[in-house]
Amino acid sequence: MEATRTRPGSSPPVAMPRPVDAGIILAMIAVSILLIAMLVPFMIGGTNLEIVHQVPEGHVGVYWRGGALLKTTSSPGFHLMIPLLTRYEPIQVTIQTDQVVNRLNRDYVYDTILNFGVSYDKTWIYDKIHHEINQFCSAHSLQEVYIDKFDQIDEIMKDAIQRDCTRYAPGIEIIGVRVTKPTIPKSIARNYEIMEEERTKVLIAVERQKVVEKEAETQKKKAVTEAEKDAHVSKIFMEQRLMEKESNKRQQEIENEIYLSREKSLTDADFYRVVKEAEANSLKLTPEYLELKFIESIANNSKIYFGEKIPRMILGQSLSGNFVPKVSEIDHEQPLL
Repeated sequence: MEATRTRPGSSPPVAMPRPVDAGIILAMIAVSILLIAMLVPFMIGGTNLEIVHQVPEGHVGVYWRGGALLKTTSSPGFHLMIPLLTRYEPIQVTIQTDQVVNRLNRDYVYDTILNFGVSYDKTWIYDKIHHEINQFCSAHSLQEVYIDKFDQIDEIMKDAIQRDCTRYAPGIEIIGVRVTKPTIPKSIARNYEIMEEERTKVLIAVERQKVVEKEAETQKKKAVTEAEKDAHVSKIFMEQRLMEKESNKRQQEIENEIYLSREKSLTDADFYRVVKEAEANSLKLTPEYLELKFIESIANNSKIYFGEKIPRMILGQSLSGNFVPKVSEIDHEQPLL
């Protein structure tokens, strides 16, 4: 660099800008274009220009390359793909709560998208339910559709759609169907409303009757239960009294047996005593002893008679023995001492 000289008392010279190299300018332009190319895909979501894409929670990412569906699927989160060549779509695998509550099985995502495309639910659910409702309405009367079988339509539609999905698109699960009341003319609707009111009154009356019958049945069962309880209690008391009677009877029998045994023992003892006394008397009451006792008795019972006539004493032959002389008659004139 050349030094610039300044004269004393003069103003400093103005520095001139250095020229910019053309290579640096081209490099800066190239970097800018590259940054723009990298940022544009992030800013334009949902296009095949994306490099980084996000799969939402409850979805599975499916990919096409050159129009062909790839077997590769991705779980929720950030993923990379080749821009321009690869395209992706998030497929919901959680419960979809709309007119038809349904869910696509995660394991059947590839087969379902391959066979029926991203709008598989339009083919097998929404279009199908309209067809099934038309079929049902054509086979039933307005009375059945609007009143009699309206509460069954949801289950009928669910079973019909699930039957075909199980056969042709097994990954689709039909959880529930919600069908609203059909739109009919106001005059007809009013007639049905009146009929429904009358039907409701009848149902209320029937339910009230059921309640009354149920209460009566409950009272009957209660009375039967009380009667059975009383009968059971009475049976218990009767059995208790019978047991007491049996116990008293057994006690009396035991007492009688004891009394009879005691009386028998006493009788046997008396009989034994009498027998023994008889045996002793038979040994003691010899003729000699009897005559002795007779004489003692006569002696103890002797009497003295006074008067002109003295009575006689007659002795039987059985009293004669060794100690009494055989006398047939004693003279009354002789005094008897």
